[in-house]
Amino acid sequence: MMIYADNAASTALHPRALEAMLPWLTQHWGNPGSIHTAGDTAARAVARARDQIAFRLGCSPREVYFTSSGSEADNQAVLTGAAWGAARGRRHVLAAAFEHPAVLRPLEHLACLGEIELTLLPPDGQGRISIDQAAAALREDTGLVSVMAANNEVGTLQPVEELAELCRARGALFHTDAVQAVGELPLERVKADLLSLSAHKFHGPKGVGALVCRNGLTPVPLIRGGGQERGCRAGTEHVSGIMGMAAALEEACTGAEARRAYVSSLRDRLAAGLARIPGAHLTAAGAARVSGIVHVCFEAADRETLLLLLDRMGVCASAGAACSAGALEPSHVLRSMGIPEALARGALRFSLCADNTPEEADAIADAAAAAVAQAGAGEGVLS
Repeated sequence: MMIYADNAASTALHPRALEAMLPWLTQHWGNPGSIHTAGDTAARAVARARDQIAFRLGCSPREVYFTSSGSEADNQAVLTGAAWGAARGRRHVLAAAFEHPAVLRPLEHLACLGEIELTLLPPDGQGRISIDQAAAALREDTGLVSVMAANNEVGTLQPVEELAELCRARGALFHTDAVQAVGELPLERVKADLLSLSAHKFHGPKGVGALVCRNGLTPVPLIRGGGQERGCRAGTEHVSGIMGMAAALEEACTGAEARRAYVSSLRDRLAAGLARIPGAHLTAAGAARVSGIVHVCFEAADRETLLLLLDRMGVCASAGAACSAGALEPSHVLRSMGIPEALARGALRFSLCADNTPEEADAIADAAAAAVAQAGAGEGVLS
């Protein structure tokens, strides 16, 4: 029997999301851009979904732009913020060193082209960026600040409400990658100028995300062609995906507090079990974290070997971000936190959700202990 503990990579589709999607996969297939009844039916559905999402995010429906993923939303947010700053002589960009590659890579590309000057803020050993640290790094020519709401590897929560206020007071735009923060933070209170989401991280479908652009910002198009998304994102809207995303967001925000409490209890139970394994070091254990992520590093261990052993035992886990799977070097997140490379090579991330049980948390810890023992004994995955 499989135990799925990789919810930070992707979640199971919620039945409510599937129910919302089915009519648009089987009964209504009109293009929302078509001027006929079938097209109008689809367009009205997209508008309703946009209204639902905007309500939950505390913004106007006109401030919600649909994308294909969180990565696309991050790229578009970065380019939009950088362009806004450049037009005002504010070419300096400030970002956390542990940002998702979908933020870091486009920023590095812009810096290589000489279009921006990039400063990366290192977190402390618990994976946190402080308000004082950000305030000290802000400059008169800072146009954009990007700090993710919840880190996708170690789970640390950042003070994004306060960061948004700080940036507003200093005349800079604030972007937050909120992909891992749905149901964890009151996003309607995070008045970021730019905010990125991905549906499949909160039990919605894959292949659909959203970018929120507040305060009169207009996204810089990444995909040009048609006039969809008010000319800011060409391509026929993924109607069924958008409907599933809206339903999943509604479900994630309903009863979120009770769900967080339950999943946090699973997280703490699993963390306690992992801490008993010889050579285990829990990461960011003293920081405020999302409810479901437990990150641990094992001494003198190889993460790929451990993952293969765990998989053989029926446990699905990861070494970090799914987009970095197969990378030989330790993650940039752990490096930015100052975790020694030798220890980072034995890093594992277990991410739980409300579908998991206390019994599964115990079984994961037992499997991890067995995997570490087998790897330490040199049995490997082919024994």
